[in-house]
Amino acid sequence: MDLFSPLAVGDLDLPNRVVMAPLTRMRSGADGVPGDIVVEHYAQRAGLGLIITEGVYPSAESRAYPGQPGIVTDEQAEGWRAVAEAVHAEGGRIVMQLMNGGRVSHTDITGTDRIVAPSAVAIDGEVHTPEGKKAFPVPHALTTAELDDVRAEFVAAARRAIDAGMDGVEVHSANGYLLHQFLSPVSNQRTDLYGGSPQARARFVVEVTAAVAAEVGAGRVGIRLSPAHNIQDVVETDPADVRATYEALVDGLARLGLAYLSVLHAEPAGDLVQDLRSRFGGVFIANSGFGQLTTKDEAAEFVARGAADAVAVGRLAIANPDLVERWRGGHPENEPNPATFYGSGPEGYTDYPRLAG
Repeated sequence: MDLFSPLAVGDLDLPNRVVMAPLTRMRSGADGVPGDIVVEHYAQRAGLGLIITEGVYPSAESRAYPGQPGIVTDEQAEGWRAVAEAVHAEGGRIVMQLMNGGRVSHTDITGTDRIVAPSAVAIDGEVHTPEGKKAFPVPHALTTAELDDVRAEFVAAARRAIDAGMDGVEVHSANGYLLHQFLSPVSNQRTDLYGGSPQARARFVVEVTAAVAAEVGAGRVGIRLSPAHNIQDVVETDPADVRATYEALVDGLARLGLAYLSVLHAEPAGDLVQDLRSRFGGVFIANSGFGQLTTKDEAAEFVARGAADAVAVGRLAIANPDLVERWRGGHPENEPNPATFYGSGPEGYTDYPRLAG
């Protein structure tokens, strides 16, 4: 295997194994509708084997930050339809990451009466709202009955995404957002069926993913995890608990026949991640970088040595719309500019140059 060989991923056939990681870009305005600039951005990157969109909120209550796109209203769905059609017209494949921010938000962002989480435990810090920085509020602890509503929101969002022309969906259970919050004993202090033991903390993530797979077909569904990432106060520092929790989670996911498992971890070839990969038994996408570059040599080595079936790339996919062409031909790369990662306009979004000629 090499980085540029084809790969079957569930119901999708990828022309290469370079995957665009989900990347927060904040270009969808106050209404959460992806507009022409978002269409152009994704279409530019259709040469990647698979595009995974930025996290998309499935309900107003789940919106995590200003400028984040949604898949709640008809207008949002039509915006994503334009994205999917543009990517397909360029020969690409695109799946939508479904993301409930949980307590990583503020009512000034959601426009709702509350934010939600597994438990009423606030993040220690401040959040950027449209009115400036404010302390993270204490979230509402979801009741068991309300978990049914959250699960249904994921399912409805998945259906809207597929109906809008997306090739699949990715369930976001990483980086400190709601589903990840259920996995940590620090952010999840519940005493019901969804808290306590590693198996109980993993239960809701499995239930949500199973429900999404039942709605749109498991071959169109992936999931993203970030064990021991320790971000946004989702603390996972006990190695034994981390292993037990994620083994229980992946054992539950393995029965679903999902398209892929994507794991963000500093050591994707290490024992923990490779154990999870083995338990999953399907296509595994590695992502070693968060705030750092995943290089061509690193990506190629992961695939060549069999440590991953594909590699998710973030910053270099931002800066190089024709990244696969550059890597395949040994061409120089554009340097990503972190100062323009987040914003509302084309700078640092659609204006990175392609190879000449």
